Amino acid sequence: MSDFLVIGSGVAGLSFAIKAAEHGSVTVITKGKLLESNTAWAQGGISAVLPEGLRDPDDTCEKHLADTLDAGAGLCDEEAVRVIIEEGAETIDELVEWGTAFDKDHDDPERYSLGKEGGHSERRILHAKDTTGREIATSLIETAKKDRNITLLEDHYAIDLITTGKLGSVTDDRILGAYVLDTKSKEVKTMKSPRVILATGGCGKTYLYTTNPDSATGDGLAMSWRAGASVANMEFVQFHPTCFYNPAATGPEARSFLVSEAVRGEGAVLVNAEGRQFVNDHDPRGSLAPRDIVARAIDTEIKRTGATCVYLDVSPLGDTFTERFPFIHETLLAFGHNALKKPIPVVPAAHYQCGGVVTDLQGKTSIRGLYAIGEVACTGLHGANRLASNSLLEGNVMARRALAEIMRLYPPGKETPTSPAIPAWESGNAAPPDELVNIYHAWDELRRTMQDYVSIVRTDNRLRRAAYRLKNLHREVKEFYWGYTLTPDILELRNLVATASIIVDSALLRKESRGSHHTLDYPDREARFDQSTVLRRF
Repeated sequence: MSDFLVIGSGVAGLSFAIKAAEHGSVTVITKGKLLESNTAWAQGGISAVLPEGLRDPDDTCEKHLADTLDAGAGLCDEEAVRVIIEEGAETIDELVEWGTAFDKDHDDPERYSLGKEGGHSERRILHAKDTTGREIATSLIETAKKDRNITLLEDHYAIDLITTGKLGSVTDDRILGAYVLDTKSKEVKTMKSPRVILATGGCGKTYLYTTNPDSATGDGLAMSWRAGASVANMEFVQFHPTCFYNPAATGPEARSFLVSEAVRGEGAVLVNAEGRQFVNDHDPRGSLAPRDIVARAIDTEIKRTGATCVYLDVSPLGDTFTERFPFIHETLLAFGHNALKKPIPVVPAAHYQCGGVVTDLQGKTSIRGLYAIGEVACTGLHGANRLASNSLLEGNVMARRALAEIMRLYPPGKETPTSPAIPAWESGNAAPPDELVNIYHAWDELRRTMQDYVSIVRTDNRLRRAAYRLKNLHREVKEFYWGYTLTPDILELRNLVATASIIVDSALLRKESRGSHHTLDYPDREARFDQSTVLRRF
């Protein structure tokens, strides 16, 4: 039994764990390795309005608020936006204290170097070259490893949450822990805790093309859904406009390589094969418009011309490109592309889950003792489309707020209601899969279905086709889940099908186009849909 059970090892989970360790024992589990998170893959940076003297003199929290509300297309919770933005600067100080080294201004080493990204009216992005997420994740992991109150468990896959509701209590729905598969020993462990914090990230792997690591399979959302928690706004899957496209490059790293939005923030522009800046036809901000607008512009241009991609021209940056973005430059060279000699071929790819498990501004879900922070949660910050670099900010702020609320309501040492006996894990036939090709085929079918029917531009007909195919996949997954020995592949497929189905169901309910949800059947934004799409299993 741990005082706190944290599922996930990104910025939200680890920053929570480090602070919670001051109050009790913390177990952090991650299904792979600690650095396999969306945080570690983040390139651009973390947005924050710093104190006067450190920030851009023209910047204010009100401007950051306005930029976020504009990007969110009328669906942000203004209170959530204000709270998270206003508390951002304090969390930057914490990250620095834990060892994160943000780039400093060349001319004034007392100040941070601040970048600009799409949708931002001012320069407010703190960064560590173009590997900001890895810098943050590494510093948090090293800090956590030094704390005796923190146990870090890699290769531990959370299968399902354990709640009193799942055990038959309808009057007292609270968290008891989780069933967890040790993928090395193949043992299913019962990990008990009255305080469970979901920090599992997003669901980019529901799509064929994504900028996310392989770990982004919607696990936390699917587990919460099965446990009866409310989820919201899952129709809003953000596509990043600039994922490297090169059919000659092989391997998942090549297909998923993101070219940071910060490159456009420094002056790079999107062009078509003729060299024309086509995004200007869609928005006067051109290449620095919010992501949903730019991704849709690229999708339109590709369909209009029949091209396979568009291009990111970094020539306006000059030598700044290799100085500011050495990781991107060197990685592209390794894939056989020299961005200094010719524009980078790019296409949009699934990037961020704007919706998630419904929480309040303290991270509380509809299940007592279960908290969700980071990308897995829906606080109201992102609305219909996330503003660039607000994700790391949200994860860090919400970790602090969730801990404060837990310590107010359920501090370790405070008497808790007597927990019912937790039954031992029940598995299926425990037989090895007879043909792995069946599982891999189902995985491929799911991702292609989502890519073809539930992508940047949708229709009701496409969504209904996707729903039909997902129902068939759901039946197959039940056979895999109960008929075979549990493996990470089976568990991920189970969660992917559940998450994809929620995305489709949510999209079918929104009869308008807004933010990251664009449908040809309802091309206009309508005031009657100025509300979240909330779903609950039972």
